[in-house]
Amino acid sequence: MSDDITEYVENAVNWALDKVGSTEYRTLCLAFVEDAYEESNGIWLDGYPSAKEESTAFEVSYSDEGPPRGAFVFYDCFGTIKDEYRNWGHVGLSLGDGRVIHAWDKVRVDTVRGVEELEAAEGWTKPSYLGWAPVSKVFEGFKQKE
Repeated sequence: MSDDITEYVENAVNWALDKVGSTEYRTLCLAFVEDAYEESNGIWLDGYPSAKEESTAFEVSYSDEGPPRGAFVFYDCFGTIKDEYRNWGHVGLSLGDGRVIHAWDKVRVDTVRGVEELEAAEGWTKPSYLGWAPVSKVFEGFKQKE
């Protein structure tokens, strides 16, 4: 991969924007943002089992500055999956203008802080903004598809 990741970011953002309104990724936020990069760029990202685990691995930090285009934007979000209640987290892809595209009830675009106001599914908490990870962190474990 070249040092200039602009093309990767633009491919991912355009792929994600084409999915707005789709319910294909309902409750699959991490798969959605990873697929945005993988499917649009022919690569594999080394992922984690949950958005929360990925946010910890990427050492996400809070910043008042908005996340740059293509960054992964993370939230705490507690709920139950397969009888296990815990912080599974939530993640979206930054559009670089204070908005994030993410999979919730459907693929949608909200402001970074507006995600915290979304109605939570029964048994789940509303997302709480954690911060973002730069694209360079996201790409540390990428591989070309063979």
